[in-house]
Amino acid sequence: MQKTIFLLFACILLICSGLEAQRIVYSEPDRDDSRTVNFEVVGKMNGNILVYKSYQNMHFISVLDADMKQIEKNRLDFINDKVQDVDLIQFPDFIYMFYQYQKRGIYYAMVAKLDQKGKIINKPILLDTTADISFTNTTKIYTVLNSENKQQIMLLKVRTKDDRSHILTTLLYSKELDLQKRSRIVVKMPERNDFLTEFALDNEGDLVCIKGSGTAQNDNINKISIISKTANADSLLIRDLKISGIYLDDIRLKVDNLNKHYVVCSFYSKQRRGNVEGLYFAVWDKFQNKSLSTLNTIFTDEFRSDAKNDGNLKTAFNDFFLKNIILKKDGGFFISAEAAYSSTKGNTMSRWDYLNNSPFYTPMSYNYYSYNSPLGYYPWGRYNTYSNNTVTRYFADNVVLISFNASGKVEWSNVIRKAQYDDNTDNFIGYGVLNTGDKAHFIFNIQEKHNMILTDESLSPDGQIDRNPTFKNLENGYEFMTRHAKQVGARQLIIPCQLRGATCFAKIEF
Repeated sequence: MQKTIFLLFACILLICSGLEAQRIVYSEPDRDDSRTVNFEVVGKMNGNILVYKSYQNMHFISVLDADMKQIEKNRLDFINDKVQDVDLIQFPDFIYMFYQYQKRGIYYAMVAKLDQKGKIINKPILLDTTADISFTNTTKIYTVLNSENKQQIMLLKVRTKDDRSHILTTLLYSKELDLQKRSRIVVKMPERNDFLTEFALDNEGDLVCIKGSGTAQNDNINKISIISKTANADSLLIRDLKISGIYLDDIRLKVDNLNKHYVVCSFYSKQRRGNVEGLYFAVWDKFQNKSLSTLNTIFTDEFRSDAKNDGNLKTAFNDFFLKNIILKKDGGFFISAEAAYSSTKGNTMSRWDYLNNSPFYTPMSYNYYSYNSPLGYYPWGRYNTYSNNTVTRYFADNVVLISFNASGKVEWSNVIRKAQYDDNTDNFIGYGVLNTGDKAHFIFNIQEKHNMILTDESLSPDGQIDRNPTFKNLENGYEFMTRHAKQVGARQLIIPCQLRGATCFAKIEF
């Protein structure tokens, strides 16, 4: 009897240990892929993982099964010209692929509908054109925005030929790509250093962005406004946000669709090019058309000491940049920020060299007809494995985590400690996040005895951080690009990786 009980207890332990372990499955490197391949993990469809790849003006969708075996690789041969940009929006049973290219002085914005294997359905659709381009444009002209519920899609273009006014063209579509509204609006930019940033689309199809005004060198922001356009309007609403005696830097905007709010966050200093003092945030109610709260949270010396292990406390946050804003149902929110900087040939680049943006963040930059869209709060995008001959060292250090309640009061704060660097590429530093509902897992590499070890630290809702056991089934030679990871299931994460210089993908199941 005792022997039977012992065996039963042992079996239960084995089952439980199996449930707690992580399972890692690797794909085989595609021998046909170039070393300069661009890629994006599209997501999971019909139990398979879809990955978009492009190189040498060729575009593909690779289909990987549950064991990460490639079962199909479909070339998107309907693209015959050199594209400037590709945006992919995944739905349960199809994918929209937006792409744009220039041909004989005309810029084309196109969309194709792909099935669950990445094969085209019907013919590509022309959405818009921009004519009279007398030069070869190397950046995209159009930006694609989609609402959180993916029921609203917008094609956006900003013409900036006149410094005192920008022409904003918007095309709002339904999920079925039926054009709901086309607008062409002039945005006055009276100050020399005025700029637009942080475009977003809410679930009602309303467009919102930030208009800022900087100092002479545009290295600090001393005035910001919320600009919004309702779905069916041909005009803009512009409302100034209160800023009193501070300078903003690294602005972020987040749409709270549940509470119908717009949340604006930014680090701030008390003087131009000064040390970061704390976090500014404002909450705007879109229906009441008023500010609900505007607060400045000052970082204490204790928090500064915790955030940066050495150096002057006054400069502790000067290398930090906002990475994520996560909203809560009660109107509160949670932020994460990472210390990031780089150096080239011995010259360290500070936050002022990035003009208010993280080195891991693609800033808005305006030219004759266009602006470049930011990656947003979830840095999953297209990246290639190419690195040039310039020796640049990239650094990514600690991550600070702060939770605020609906009134803006700090509930808790904590720090994930890490020190990462790499030469000529930032692909292997930074972190990825997996949200399992009960916890947020921060996945990143740490260096131990010249080896990169994949690490998991989990954050609980009350701010407690736990370092979890080392990942199992880690095979030698794989280098993980954790900051390009994408969650594809409740407990599944796809992480791009390299094996002897070739790109492949790892699926981690928690």
